[in-house]
Amino acid sequence: MTVTCVVNGTPRQTDMAPETPLLWVLRDDFGLTGTKFGCGIAACGACTVHIDGEAVRACQIPVGDVWGDVTTIEGMAQGDTLSPLQEAWVRHQVAQCGFCQSGQIMQAADLLSENPDPTDEDIDAAMGGNLCRCGTYSAIRAAIHDAARVLNGGRAG
Repeated sequence: MTVTCVVNGTPRQTDMAPETPLLWVLRDDFGLTGTKFGCGIAACGACTVHIDGEAVRACQIPVGDVWGDVTTIEGMAQGDTLSPLQEAWVRHQVAQCGFCQSGQIMQAADLLSENPDPTDEDIDAAMGGNLCRCGTYSAIRAAIHDAARVLNGGRAG
């Protein structure tokens, strides 16, 4: 059975079984390896992608159950131009090992789409399900505040 879904604006088809987790279809069939496998039980956030703009854990969504357009970390940039959130991540040198960062960015993008001016408490609540083994939480928070300023018409800090 062929499953069709739109990923980063492009219709894609897979012959993988409909119960295959979206994570494995993205990585193994579509070659989009920015989405990472961390735990397989939706506890770490490394596999976070968007479906219809909502942050979800791709390890827990069967590809046959995808209900809308999928955006991965590869789809965040516009061509060679990074999103304001990705630029803030670079400015604040958030990544250390980098393994969790695509999931962190996707979760932060969901937060900023719902709350364009989050407080520290809002950020901590929204990002609480995304784990960082390196402990870069303060840099993540600073990058989110910085991206929020830019998205709201201010200057990068």
